[in-house]
Amino acid sequence: MRIGLDAMGGDQGPAETVAGAVAACRDFGLAVTLFGDQAVIERELARGPDGGQDIQIVHAAEAVSADEAPVQALRKKRESSIVAGLYALKAGEVDAFVSAGNTGVLVSGSLLVVGMMPGLRRPGLVALLPTLKRQPLVLVDAGASVDPKPGQLAEYAVVGSIYAEEILKRPNPTVALINIGAEAGKGNELSRQAHQLLLGAPVNFVGNIEAREMLDGEVDVVVTDGFVGNVMLKLAEGLGMGLFSLMSREVRKTWSGRIGGLMLRPHLVELRSMMDYSQYGGAPLFGPRQPVIKCHGASGRDAFKNGVRLGAEFVRLDVVGRVESRLTEVAR
Repeated sequence: MRIGLDAMGGDQGPAETVAGAVAACRDFGLAVTLFGDQAVIERELARGPDGGQDIQIVHAAEAVSADEAPVQALRKKRESSIVAGLYALKAGEVDAFVSAGNTGVLVSGSLLVVGMMPGLRRPGLVALLPTLKRQPLVLVDAGASVDPKPGQLAEYAVVGSIYAEEILKRPNPTVALINIGAEAGKGNELSRQAHQLLLGAPVNFVGNIEAREMLDGEVDVVVTDGFVGNVMLKLAEGLGMGLFSLMSREVRKTWSGRIGGLMLRPHLVELRSMMDYSQYGGAPLFGPRQPVIKCHGASGRDAFKNGVRLGAEFVRLDVVGRVESRLTEVAR
């Protein structure tokens, strides 16, 4: 098994992607192919320990910036790290591809280069969020399609349900639609139309859910458009980091607070780990007929390491094949 990693993607550059690849090889015994500027990658590899990691380099002279238009980037930058990685995935030279680069280019490239599985019109990003019940919540879409049609939300519900059942082992998972109220008639036109379609979809649809109820853990899957999903995901990350910063600042103000903080430290470390996106590695992109993982733009080496691990898990469990098979069954 060989996992492809976009070495030039992400806000922190090749230093973090390369370090993450080395860590994935060392900790998980994986083989990794890095796509990007060969000289830069070799320089970063030389800075770390030579542990005999199985790392290959595919030189990609170009890089896609965060603000480039997807179609133009795909047409004009065939030698970019994202596009080269997707073509290698299509050709079977890597078994999964991981990138923290331009989301639009990765989504469009996955659709046009790798190809879509039947039953889905547009890819959707699946993110896992921690809940009070200590079992992750499946969120679809986390940013792949910011302006979807109502039918796409119904498709995302099917994908999320299959993922929760097949991979997370939850029988008959419950699915809810994120909305501004629990009543069926609430929300914008997209929400109202999607609600009607979900009533007839082959999923255990339990109705609308407000964002404040999501982390209670009462439902397994929540569905929304990519704009709202991405905003919610980043808000949750910001609130989590802000909460721990406030707690840390407050407990240092008094001796009693410091003592209490020391007593709570093991529990707080565990809680922080649950809320740390780097531990999840990235969000799988459902739709492409081969595994594609989108890492957070701000990812560091731990997130890239776990993103590579997640790609390998998808290959090992044949997640894409199982989802495609179930989608085919649903369509009959």
